Amino acid sequence: MVALIKTLQVILALSLLIIAHEFGHFMWARIFGIRVEKFYLFFDAGGKALARWHWGETEFGIGWIPFGGYCKIAGMVDESMDLEHLKKAPQPWEFRSKPAWKRLFVMAGGVLNNFILAILIYCLIAGIWGEAYISNRDARIAPNELAQEMGFRLGDHIISFDGYEPENFGMLQADLARRNVSSARLLRGTDTLDLYIDHAYMGDVLNSAGMFDLAVPFTVDSMMVGANAEALAHGDRVIALAGRPVSYLQDARPVMAEFRNSTVDATVIRGADTLAVPLQIDSLGMIGVYLMMPDIERRQYTALESIPAGLRLTGETISGYVKDLGLLFRPSSGAYKSVGSFIAIGQVFPSAWDWYRFLSILALLSIMLGVMNLLPIPALDGGHILFTLYEMITGRKPSDRFLVVTQMIGMVLLLALMVLAFGNDIGRLIH
Repeated sequence: MVALIKTLQVILALSLLIIAHEFGHFMWARIFGIRVEKFYLFFDAGGKALARWHWGETEFGIGWIPFGGYCKIAGMVDESMDLEHLKKAPQPWEFRSKPAWKRLFVMAGGVLNNFILAILIYCLIAGIWGEAYISNRDARIAPNELAQEMGFRLGDHIISFDGYEPENFGMLQADLARRNVSSARLLRGTDTLDLYIDHAYMGDVLNSAGMFDLAVPFTVDSMMVGANAEALAHGDRVIALAGRPVSYLQDARPVMAEFRNSTVDATVIRGADTLAVPLQIDSLGMIGVYLMMPDIERRQYTALESIPAGLRLTGETISGYVKDLGLLFRPSSGAYKSVGSFIAIGQVFPSAWDWYRFLSILALLSIMLGVMNLLPIPALDGGHILFTLYEMITGRKPSDRFLVVTQMIGMVLLLALMVLAFGNDIGRLIH
């Protein structure tokens, strides 16, 4: 059932993204009187399709290969490599007959729609759910093995990365990678220290899940009904179990696991007093306690306020993803190892339907698709936009032969990227 739910979410998300993107090309083409021959969700290789219908001069359909979609615009050299139109004189309703500025709008329409879709989704999220995140103001970290190897320790508070003071605790790892941090200022106990960050670790940072978990202080909020219901009270801070010092839930867990099904003495600070309290540890290594959690920053927006909030969230996400892409062009960062295909996308979606998470992921994927398509690679919208801008600046239009050759080069590059993405996904599944 989990696999089915994830699969349905991937198909729905990709379908919405493809339709929004291709409709951007379709809309501007029709506005400028350019004929659109085909509009397909997924690919109809071999002319086979799950469904097809005609509306005006355009054939709409759903292909049988669910890896994307396309909008075939008359008179344009595109990924279909249908070059028959080049043997004939340009027609007034063809793409190649239109002035460069109109062709620019047609080519940028898909990317523009992706960004508009993201803005609409973030406005919707802001208006319904608002924003919520764990503040880094007083938060302490529980580092994984990689972070410990880099020098971080349980209970450290990250003050700044190269002078930048992070606000969102959940973005610490992303900030560390995106900013190519050289030094982290930490508060460890009562001491402030600077930790040198070896850039040789950056590749591992990008591929290590959960470098900075939240260190949860072992401070009692409330007790469950059970053997320890009367032993602890709200505000109690457990500082030792079985004579072993513990400050956080993370270092208490192994002690409780060791003393399953037994009673241990706990040292507890209650107000100004230090008490010895016997605690029963159950078969799961738990004592039945709810702990105090750190402050959650919450922002609620009215319908009107959600518009600038949605624009801001879109801008921040675009900026972050552009920084992520920048890492790909630094081979030493190892960022290429994190490139994934639809398999990786499927793993991001939750195992149970959750509209908030689905829409959040959809907005992020829409931005990723938009930014990726802006890369100046032939066969992507960015390549066509680059050639059109060159024509507008120089007054010289690239030849049809040049466009055909660069289109083929771009398709080879995209194929290589797909092979890398699938290879990374398969490698992650194996390991």
